Amino acid sequence: MTASSEFLDFLVEHLEPLGAVSARRMFGGAGLFCDGLMFALIADDKLYLKADADNEADFIDAGLEPFLYERRDKPPVTMSYREAPEAALDDPDVLVDWARSAFGAALRADKAKRKPKRHRR
Repeated sequence: MTASSEFLDFLVEHLEPLGAVSARRMFGGAGLFCDGLMFALIADDKLYLKADADNEADFIDAGLEPFLYERRDKPPVTMSYREAPEAALDDPDVLVDWARSAFGAALRADKAKRKPKRHRR
């Protein structure tokens, strides 16, 4: 997995309308973060956006594949990220719309993690 500096710079610049977006290198690729939440990942200079039950149908309807994490001597793991449409890389407004949806998924996932657990008696 790789993420070129040029591609990361392009994405961060075009995602400015979303807020303070930053890129962090990780595992040979990179993650895109806004307000401390990862909403996208880059692997082999391909953008993948966070998907969940609320927005996954949009990705499926557009024929966008999930991100698969390959592991040595084990089956691949499907992660909750899906390819970004090619049109998003050609049109900054389309990119921001898809990224907003992905950031919404990241917010929902974070909220679910922070939800207090109920104790059984």
